[in-house]
Amino acid sequence: MDKKLKVLGVAGSLRKGSYNKALLRAALEESPEDVELEVFDLEGIPPYNQDLDNDMPAKVKEFKSKIKAADAILIATPEYNYSVPGVLKNAIDWASRPPGDNSWDDKPVAIMSASIGMLAGARAQYHLRQTFVYINMHPVNRPEIMVPFAADKVDANGRVTDEKTRRKIKELLESLASWTRRLKR
Repeated sequence: MDKKLKVLGVAGSLRKGSYNKALLRAALEESPEDVELEVFDLEGIPPYNQDLDNDMPAKVKEFKSKIKAADAILIATPEYNYSVPGVLKNAIDWASRPPGDNSWDDKPVAIMSASIGMLAGARAQYHLRQTFVYINMHPVNRPEIMVPFAADKVDANGRVTDEKTRRKIKELLESLASWTRRLKR
């Protein structure tokens, strides 16, 4: 078997009780044997300021370093106002800067989302895919993980209790691992 793939997980929410953070915890529990998943919390990354491109805050430097060390990325995001939450877009912008030092460049990526509504973050995922074109990331096409009515699938302790959702998360990680190895060949 090849070496374990290093996957960096990021939630597009800062909320402690975030359903998307719950998806990442489930991903940690459901990771295939050939995947080592590390989750990075975006808490503490300041608003992007181009004046700091050459003197980035320590939290941003740490984030960029983790992205560069990862073989692939896993993003779990809610949808705010039909799009990507500001905290996630802000982090994406920081990590793509300065010009010539895009940490996301050529990285495979998988997306999942959870929401209390029926559309389950679909529009946020599609906006992320548009962003990935510009920053040169390679998204997994299938499976698409969009968890509707998340309050019914995550318990009070933040654990995903829905077995179908857990299976799909494992399937997404397997697809990400396969896609990453395919792109490395």
